[in-house]
Amino acid sequence: MGLVRFIAEVLRRSRKPNFSEAEHITLGREGEDMAARYLRENGHKILYRNFRAPHGGEVDIVCRDKRHNELVFVEVKTRTEEIFGRPSDAVDQKKRALILRGAMKWLRMLDMPDITYRFDIVEVVMGPPVEIRVIENAFNTPEKYSY
Repeated sequence: MGLVRFIAEVLRRSRKPNFSEAEHITLGREGEDMAARYLRENGHKILYRNFRAPHGGEVDIVCRDKRHNELVFVEVKTRTEEIFGRPSDAVDQKKRALILRGAMKWLRMLDMPDITYRFDIVEVVMGPPVEIRVIENAFNTPEKYSY
């Protein structure tokens, strides 16, 4: 096992870091952390973060809204500023399809056909000051989807 670790370390060191990608990933992670904390403080129980379903589905945060007793699939969009529009503008049809695919996989795993769920978007703008906005029921499940 020592040889495998040695090879992995050599390969890791030989890779040149892509700093713009690292900054983007760091910004996204910070935004997700802030969004999760905000949701927790406002009546949500975080069930899972960064759910990745087979065949391309993804959901940033799966939580339960205790106030309305609903399962919530949350997409978090983080920006440093809003010069080019609101963060939620980036949740286009392609992104919604990925979120829907992930949500449908989660719902199939639950096997609870009567569960109430919704799709929210949390916008995090780093500011200063930092702004966190929740868009509840940001989009619906199209008719063609079922679990």
